[in-house]
Order: sequence, then C-alpha cells, then structure tokens
Amino acid sequence: MTRKIGVIGMGHVGSTVAHYIVANGFADDLVLIDKNEAKVTADAIDFREAMPNLPFHTNITVNDYAALKDANVIISALGNIRLNDGANEDRFSELAYNSEQVKEVAPRIRDSGFNGIIIAITNPVDVITQLYQQITGLPKKHVIGTGTLLDSARMKRAVAEKLGIDSRSVTGYNLGEHGNSQFTAWSTVRALDQPLTELAETKGLDLEALDNEARHGGYAVFKGKGYTNYGVATAAVRLANVVLSDAKTVLPVSNYRPEYDVYLSHPVIVGRDGVIADVPLQLTDAELEKLQNSADFIKENYEKYKN
Repeated sequence: MTRKIGVIGMGHVGSTVAHYIVANGFADDLVLIDKNEAKVTADAIDFREAMPNLPFHTNITVNDYAALKDANVIISALGNIRLNDGANEDRFSELAYNSEQVKEVAPRIRDSGFNGIIIAITNPVDVITQLYQQITGLPKKHVIGTGTLLDSARMKRAVAEKLGIDSRSVTGYNLGEHGNSQFTAWSTVRALDQPLTELAETKGLDLEALDNEARHGGYAVFKGKGYTNYGVATAAVRLANVVLSDAKTVLPVSNYRPEYDVYLSHPVIVGRDGVIADVPLQLTDAELEKLQNSADFIKENYEKYKN
C-alpha cells in the first residue's frame, strides 16, 4: 500500500509535522497545502534538498486539493494562535478565526473525494474536529482529534520527573477537552507498577500540582517561544502512523462520544479504520462529573460555531 499523507497548514506545527514525516520516511507521498504559496513552496524545496542526506524518498505535491483524493490521512494544522502572548490561557479564543478557516477547507477536502482519516490538531481541537466531521460528512470514526494525547504526555512527563523514571514508564490518561476543563484521571494512572494514588502517599507527590502542570504545560512552552510545535506534532504523526499501520493502539484522542453527543478525549482503539472500539474506564464519581462538565463546555461552544 502506498502511504499518502496530506498536511494542511504549514505554520510552526504543520511544518514540524511534515519534517518529522519526511525525515523518518513515514510516507511515500506527501501533499502540503497552505494559503501562503511562497511559504509552502519554499518548504517543499527545502524538504527536497534534505533528501540527498536522508535514507528515504518522499514525493511532495504542493497546494493541490485533488491530490488528497487517494490520501490515507489528512492532518489539519491550519489556524492562527490567538493567546495574547500567553496572557489568555484559553484555546477557545482561537475558535472564531479557526472555525472560519475550517469552513473554507473542509468543503474542498469533501469535494476532492477524500475517503480516509482526518486528524485534527487545530485548536480548540474538540470543536474543530466536530466541524470537520459535520462539513465533510465522513463517518464519525474517521475524523479524530489529537486531543489529550498531548496532555497525557505532559502528565507523564511531569510524573516521571518527580519519580526519576522514563516518561514512557508512566501510563494513564488526561480526559475531556484539550483545554482548561481537561483533568488527569488519576484512577487510570500507574507508575512503578503501582497506582499513582498509592505512590502519591509514599513518595509525597502533590497530585493537584501535577494535574495543573499537565493542564498548563503548553502555556509554559508558549510563553517561552511564542508557539508550541514538537509535542503536538509528534502526537499527530504517531496517530497517523497508528492509522497507516493498522496498529490497533489504545490512545486518548478526541473522538465522538454518543453519550455526550460531542467530541472529547477518551481512550479508544485506533487503527486503519479510524476509531475501532471504545475502551471502558472505571472512573470515580468525581472524575465522571469532571468529564460531564468538560463535555458540556465543549458542546456549548460547538453550538455557537457549527453553522
């Protein structure tokens, strides 16, 4: 099978996604799309000039929506950062602008005949993912957002640093919105082969502080350099590779939840057919209440911009 990926939006995140794909040979064909013709053309030339020093070849197409017809995956990294230099820690401040961009792009994806998997990075990702699904008409299981795949990684990094272990040795999830109403579901988190709620007592961990670090980790990066790119780009490419390889991996991504009638992050099994199956969790009553609050917040904002 030819592996073909489209990347829409070649800003800080999109260009990082594309570079990760090219440098690692994750795609045979890569379609790059951006409204800034000069920028996306320059990126394509730059990637082609990197290839003589790479062990992989990638065919690159620029600004051709028709080329998306037979793509396996499209990664949406379009949009504009509107966080007021970090003073306003709310991804929903980006919704008005970014939703309009999606309303321009999604019909062109639909009209191309694309029938693969859309992976949305664009913030606020839960609402944007639902907009993509609504406009393209693709099955809900074929439109996925990176969601708290990144926030869960931030939580794992914070926990691992406190315990002095590799972050890949921490398991568990942040759930809900990729935004301020998200939360760490501590009932799901384990490290050193123990529930973290037990380790917190023996190791003196402050779970509230760790939860806060996961929630606000992106803003710490943003305040330092004006954007975030490596963490979320890596999450998106990992998700794309899970789809391409039909890896059937459990991931906390933004997916449609019929019980809430909204997209939010909750672990599901992901493979070539998108979301394959749900992964039930035994959440505490307090965690279920937080998840409901997060769903209500997302849905309220989706209703404002869906038309």
